[in-house]
Amino acid sequence: MKKRSSSQQSQKVRAKTKSAQGRVTIGMDLGDKTSRYCMLDNDGEILREGQVATTKAGIVEAFGSLGRVRIAIEVGTHSPWVSRLLQKLGHEVIVANPRQVKLITESSRKDDRLDAQTLARLARIDPQLLRPIQHRSEKAQGALMIIRVRAALIAVRTSLVNTVRGLAKSMGERLPQCDADQMGVARAVSLPPQLRQTLGPLLKEVESLTEKIKNSDREIEQIARKDYPETALLQQVGGVGTLIALTFILTIEDKDRFQKSRDVGCYVGLRPRRSDSGQSQPQLRITKEGDPYLRTMLVQGAHYIISRRGPDTDLKEESSCGGCAKVRDPASSAVGNG
Repeated sequence: MKKRSSSQQSQKVRAKTKSAQGRVTIGMDLGDKTSRYCMLDNDGEILREGQVATTKAGIVEAFGSLGRVRIAIEVGTHSPWVSRLLQKLGHEVIVANPRQVKLITESSRKDDRLDAQTLARLARIDPQLLRPIQHRSEKAQGALMIIRVRAALIAVRTSLVNTVRGLAKSMGERLPQCDADQMGVARAVSLPPQLRQTLGPLLKEVESLTEKIKNSDREIEQIARKDYPETALLQQVGGVGTLIALTFILTIEDKDRFQKSRDVGCYVGLRPRRSDSGQSQPQLRITKEGDPYLRTMLVQGAHYIISRRGPDTDLKEESSCGGCAKVRDPASSAVGNG
């Protein structure tokens, strides 16, 4: 008995897929280098299982020749570009929210092959079971990447400044109080020569990072002015600068996704958790789901608005402003002044 070649099997699968066009469902578990997939027919029978390279060429080779099918993937590092590519190939793409898919995230038999099969079966029955999310466009992702690069630069600068201050204290010395963007070699003039020489490379790096952050600020201003003029409307609120406004617009992107404006707060996790069980309805903390960077920006902006430094609004209460006055602009990093 002759064994069928892989090419013959592939042709048979393609023929079967085309004959059942619109009824084929694929679940794909995305990996960093390779991804597992499972293809089901309308009756839930497995047509094919395999793996594909997690590259643009690999995705096109595996799914480019298929008719329109439904493909379910999980949110991850590769899901934005994979979902866009699959949509360009004409497929219906469902990006599953892993927080909601307990069958996968909390499975005691977690395996790439089984995860792909589970995604396919859930997507075949009812896509809403996957609580699908919508990825932003490539343009918005590219602009938001500049903001994230800026945030990474600030995090590195904050770490270096705190390191310099800590090392100086360990020698019984202190650097003068100042914001991180004012820290540099000139601030070390009061230190002993040997210590100043030792800390010099770190302070020079801080100055370099500050310059890079300023360049990012100028680029962000230019993007907001040129491509997203609606940021000007958000900046009418005191305490909302270009950074917060642009981050908000790029993260939300499509405002028509929300039926009510209050739903945006839920989208970034600014709603209390809910656990209704019988008569017990405890007060729980916020979910902190969604985009953590945008949530941080919004909270810091709100702190500034209700602080004594912020504009005069009805939201202010003298009794609650005591600890708010020390909150700085979100664009600056929180660095201990020692």
